[in-house]
Amino acid sequence: MSDQPADKSRSAWQHSRCSRRDALQAGAIGILGLGMNHLVGLRQATASEGSQPSGKAKSCIFIFLSGGLSQHDSFDMKPDAPDNIRGEFRPRATRTPGLQICEHLPKLAERSNLWSLCRSLTHSSNEHSAAHHIMLTGHSELPTGFSPNNPSRSDRASIAAVTGYAMREKQQNNLPTAVVLPERLVHSSGRVIPGQHAGAMGAQYDPWMIEASPFHNTSYGAFPKFAFDHQDRGKPDGRLFQAPQLSLPDGLGMQAINGRLALLESLNRQRENLASYAQVENFDRLRQGAVSLLTESSVHQALDVTNADEKHLDRYGHNSFGWSLLMARRLVGSGVSLVQVNLGNDETWDTHGNAFPHLKNNLFPPTDQALSALLDDLHSTGELDETLIVVAGEFGRTPQITLLEKHYQLPGRDHWGAVQSVLFAGGGIHGGNVVGKSDAHGAYPDEQPVKPENFAATIYDALGIPATAAWHDAENRPHHIYHGEPIAGLI
Repeated sequence: MSDQPADKSRSAWQHSRCSRRDALQAGAIGILGLGMNHLVGLRQATASEGSQPSGKAKSCIFIFLSGGLSQHDSFDMKPDAPDNIRGEFRPRATRTPGLQICEHLPKLAERSNLWSLCRSLTHSSNEHSAAHHIMLTGHSELPTGFSPNNPSRSDRASIAAVTGYAMREKQQNNLPTAVVLPERLVHSSGRVIPGQHAGAMGAQYDPWMIEASPFHNTSYGAFPKFAFDHQDRGKPDGRLFQAPQLSLPDGLGMQAINGRLALLESLNRQRENLASYAQVENFDRLRQGAVSLLTESSVHQALDVTNADEKHLDRYGHNSFGWSLLMARRLVGSGVSLVQVNLGNDETWDTHGNAFPHLKNNLFPPTDQALSALLDDLHSTGELDETLIVVAGEFGRTPQITLLEKHYQLPGRDHWGAVQSVLFAGGGIHGGNVVGKSDAHGAYPDEQPVKPENFAATIYDALGIPATAAWHDAENRPHHIYHGEPIAGLI
């Protein structure tokens, strides 16, 4: 726990509630208030002396599969189990002797030397919103007053927010330290899923949200080619993947910007004797960061993925999954510490019914292609050693296959928090490795049960965040970042 004093100014800083997409449209707002709520104002050291994290990663790409990936049909197949458990898919050999995964993930199978699995992650919730909060924050216990329908500032901070907070000392530029893309997770009813923001840490520490994928309440998956409707309700998907454009208003050049900045600095100097000066200074730093977003060419390139070189797009895939992972790769290359990629909108992977055709035809092909392209890209440049990749959902799926005839024509699996498989790659992870084991039916951990706290600690440790790191609230009370040990045997 840190003994260093908190930055008193941060508690006074409050961000506006305008949408992040609107704020990024620089032509629609004044340059002096440009997109301040998009940047994570990180001001305080968190590490005490003496901690020695084992990881060497500079960045992390956290790939989240909202809805819950079936372990039986992906990375922990049970070919010897009864028919109503093992499912329709068959295992295939990987590059690693003795390691098998689903036959419909051929590209990942060829690259098993680059990734490892944990097959024993477990928690107690089978409810979507609660499980989202558990896995996105790395806390098994829900906070007091938790509401599945309303994200709250009493919620726990997301892994993305905590990582952004802790990594600010290593940031070499004014870019955000934590980013979530291509959309926030929103239920089909319109309610926002809890666990995605900084929670009790405060709005000033929320990850930067890049909303490139418009909300759609019935269409899921990797649009346009692989979009589908869970219940075949037939509503068309006309969405366009379009990242916010960072551009200056017409007629406003850098000379004009510099003049306005000089004016603001003059006003700031006149406020030096005011009690609120620390808040003004904090604002000034965030303003400088916002301006850097407009002028940083690497950011523009990172966001403009749909116009990328055709060879890149052919490898990643001309769909929202491919574009999202290409954007994530470019952002970490630009210096962003953590990028959370939601592969599909809320509950895309919620395969209660029609599970096998949806996985085989709509979900596995774009995931297998895009994730393999990401691994190849980072491996070829040597950056995989410095980039941790994690793939997880909010829970796994039930061992038993069921048919909910009221909603689906074909069978699937229900929610199952008791066990799921998680993929890790890069950032010091030993490739071709399996940690933990589920029982014969893939229902419960059989060896080395792993909690969400261990999952979060693995990310923090790989990124070199000290085990003694803490964040401080508005009353300067310290809160530990680690709540468990990293998963043994991965790094």
